[in-house]
Amino acid sequence: MKDREVLFEFTVVGDYMRAAAIDSESGIEVVVLGPANAPREGLEALALRKLERALQGSQSPPPPPGKGTIV
Repeated sequence: MKDREVLFEFTVVGDYMRAAAIDSESGIEVVVLGPANAPREGLEALALRKLERALQGSQSPPPPPGKGTIV
C-alpha cells in the first residue's frame, strides 16, 4: 500500500481492543478485534493486511443482490 495514507483507530472495550484501519483515499474501513493487552503493532499489522485485501476486492463489481443464496 505504497503512496496511500491509512488511518488507524484503537478503542478498548472491556477485555478486547478494536482496531480500525481506514484508507483515506477510498474511505474503506476494516475492523479487527484482539485482547485488550495485545500489542498495538500486531493489531495494526493485521488490520493493514485486511485493508489491503478489501481494497483488492473493491476493484471487482459488487455481487448481485440476493436473499443469501449460495450458488
